[in-house]
Amino acid sequence: MLSNSPLEHADVAARLPAQDLMRAKTFYAKKLGLQPAEERPGGLRYECGSGSFSVFQSSGKPSGSHTQMAWEVDDIEAVLSGLRSRGVVFEEYDLPGLKTTNGIAEVEGHYTSRGGTGERAAWFRDSEGNLLAIGEAIR
Repeated sequence: MLSNSPLEHADVAARLPAQDLMRAKTFYAKKLGLQPAEERPGGLRYECGSGSFSVFQSSGKPSGSHTQMAWEVDDIEAVLSGLRSRGVVFEEYDLPGLKTTNGIAEVEGHYTSRGGTGERAAWFRDSEGNLLAIGEAIR
C-alpha cells in the first residue's frame, strides 16, 4: 500500500469512450436522467454524488467484458425500478459463481471494508457498449 502518496486524497473520476457523443448524451439524459455538468468539444462531464465521470469522443470501442463504472446505492430495487421505467435493460447472467435473478446478483465478499458481507449488483450497457453497474452493500 502506498503511504504518503499525493494520490491518496485526490479525487478520482472514470472515463468512458463513445463513438457517437450525441447518442451517448441522449442515452444518459433519457435513460439515466443525467445532464452534463460540463460540455466541451469531444467530451461530456457528469457529476454524481461526490464523484464524476466523463464520456469522450473516441474511435475505440469498450470491451464490454468488465464493469467500467458503478454507482453505489442504498436501495437497488428502487433504483432498478426507476431505470427500467426509463427503458434501461439489465443484463442477466447464469455463470458459475454469478447468477442474476430479475437482473440482480448477490456477490459474497464485496464491501467488507465498509461493514458489508457482500453486494447486490446489477449491470447494464450504455448506448456505446460500456458495461455499467449498480451496487448495494449487503449488511
